[in-house]
Amino acid sequence: MINLKRILVPTDFSEYSANAVRYGAAFAEKFAAEIYLLHVFQDLAVSGPEAIAVGPPIVAPIEQFLESARKSLEHLIEEAHLQHLDIHAEVRPGTPFDEIIAMAQEKDIDLIVMGTHGRGWLAHVLLGSVTEKVVRKAPCPVLTVRHPEHEFVQPD
Repeated sequence: MINLKRILVPTDFSEYSANAVRYGAAFAEKFAAEIYLLHVFQDLAVSGPEAIAVGPPIVAPIEQFLESARKSLEHLIEEAHLQHLDIHAEVRPGTPFDEIIAMAQEKDIDLIVMGTHGRGWLAHVLLGSVTEKVVRKAPCPVLTVRHPEHEFVQPD
C-alpha cells in the first residue's frame, strides 16, 4: 500500500508550479501528509563572469531576495488556502536541481510534485530541464504536472 507522509512541492511561483501546489495539497489532504514547499533562489550574479568585477554590488544582497521569497511563500500558502495543512515552507539559495534533491534526502520525502513548463525541444536542448534532472536523480517518486491540461473539479 502507498503511504505518503512527506510531500515536497518545489515552486518558482509560476502558474505551472501553482498547479503542482494544488496537486501536492490534494495528496497531502488524502494521506494526512506533511507538505514541504520549497523555493530555490539561484543567484545568477554569482555564476556569471561579471561577478568577478571590482566595485560596489549592482544588485541587492542575497538576503533581501531570500526574504522576499519567504514572503512570497507565505502569500502562496494564504492564497492557495493551505493553512489547514501541516505545511513547512523553506527558501534556499543554490541550484534548483541540487537543492530539491538535497531536501528530498534530508526530509525523507515520499513524493515530489513538480510543475513542468512544457517548453519546446530547442529550449529544452539549450536550457535543460530542472524537472527532468529531478526525475532522473530523485530518491523517491516524482509526479510531474502540466498546466492547464488537467484541472481539478471541486465537488459541491
